[in-house]
Formats: sequence, C-alpha cells, structure tokens
Amino acid sequence: MSKFSLAGRRALVTGGNRGLGFEQVVALHEAGAQVVFVSRDADANADALRALGSADGVTALTGDITQPGEPDRIVSEAVERMGGLDILVNNAGACVHNPSVAVTDDDWDLVMNLNVKALFKMCVAAFPHLSASDAPAIVNIGSMSGIIVNRPQWQPAYNASKAAVHHLTRSLAAEWAPSHIRVNAVAPGYVATDMTPLHRPEFKRYWVDDAPMTRAASADEISPSVVFLSSAAASFITGSILVVDGGYSVY
Repeated sequence: MSKFSLAGRRALVTGGNRGLGFEQVVALHEAGAQVVFVSRDADANADALRALGSADGVTALTGDITQPGEPDRIVSEAVERMGGLDILVNNAGACVHNPSVAVTDDDWDLVMNLNVKALFKMCVAAFPHLSASDAPAIVNIGSMSGIIVNRPQWQPAYNASKAAVHHLTRSLAAEWAPSHIRVNAVAPGYVATDMTPLHRPEFKRYWVDDAPMTRAASADEISPSVVFLSSAAASFITGSILVVDGGYSVY
C-alpha cells in the first residue's frame, strides 16, 4: 500500500479553492503531499484555508493563470515555498452553455484560454522543475464532455476544449516520457456541486436518470483518481484518460 502514499511529495493544484479542486487539495494532503493551490480569488482562497483548518503543509497563491507570465510566476513561487515540485494538477476550468450560433468570440476565448492554453502554459512552466523530480506526474482534469456530447444543454466550446485537453495529455505524455514525466487525465462525469442544478427536471432527466448508476458523483469521489495517478501505484501509466463518470459514456 506504500505505493499509494504521497508522503514527501510536493503538489501544485490550479483552481483549488472550491468544488473538485478543493477536494483534490484535501485528498492530496491526506495522502501525505505538501500542497500549494492557486486561484485568482483571494477571498475564496482564504475561505478554503479556513475550511482546511489545521492542515499543515497546505498554502494558497493568488494569481490568474490566463495572464501572460503568470504560469511561470506561480510555478516559481510554489517551488520556492515547497522546495521543488513533483505533481501538477491542472484543475481550473470554465464552461459556457450556449448553442453554437450564440457562442461569441469572448465566450470561445474565455473557455479556450483557461481550459487549454493556460493548462498548456502551466505544464510548460512546470517542466524544468518536474524534470528534477524523481517521480514527476501531471494530472489534467478533462471531462466526459471530451468524449460525448452533453444534453440537453449545448456547450460546444467546453466540449471542444476538453477533447483538446485529452489529446494534449497524450501528446505531452509521449514527448516527455524520456524525462520520466507521466502525464494523465481524469475525465469526470456529472458531479453534484453548488453550480450543478441536478434537481431541475429538465436536467435530471438526462444527467441522472439516463446514467447507468442513476446518480451524480460527489466531489470527493473524483479526487481519489487524482491521487492514484499522482502516485507510484500508477508508475507505468502515462497518456491515459481515466473516465470517472458512473458509466455515463458507455451509452
């Protein structure tokens, strides 16, 4: 079981102050890792730290990973705090619900800049530091939306962005294997969060009733997969997309 431990590891999580990201921070820390999480909302960061209570070894950075130069600064500050970097979890993301003909340039750029471009920039910024680690890993948060088309809501920009995340994951896994950096992704299905209106009949019909397990995940059901892919238990896994969707995408 020691292969599942992250004791002595140093992790950086984007978008770690709420929802899935917060649970990833909790899980990584419980597995033994030192964790820095980053978000552009300083107040939400402070709230997350208060919620963590006496979680020694967890700190927050304020920054916007979509802005030029910020990925390099954020990674450098995280490395300075922790003395190195072993794990990068790219969790931050955005979604716009609109049919294709109503998607504006601003909508498209918002989603692509955060979900794809900033994720890529974070990976590149982390590369030299991960290369110095004896067990480096990147876990990107994709989505089953990169595999299926969601309904009844239309979200073409988000779906395209997550498909891009999945293939970028494979591309980096191949390119960076000689540097011993494993790159994988987790593709969650519907998760019960404050922003997911699962109770509304027009959504429940498709999001819950159509799923083989007939329920959504809780946020803490996704984070163990992140811990696994970050750990030595996954030492021969790279370029994989781990789908955690309660079977939704099998239909």
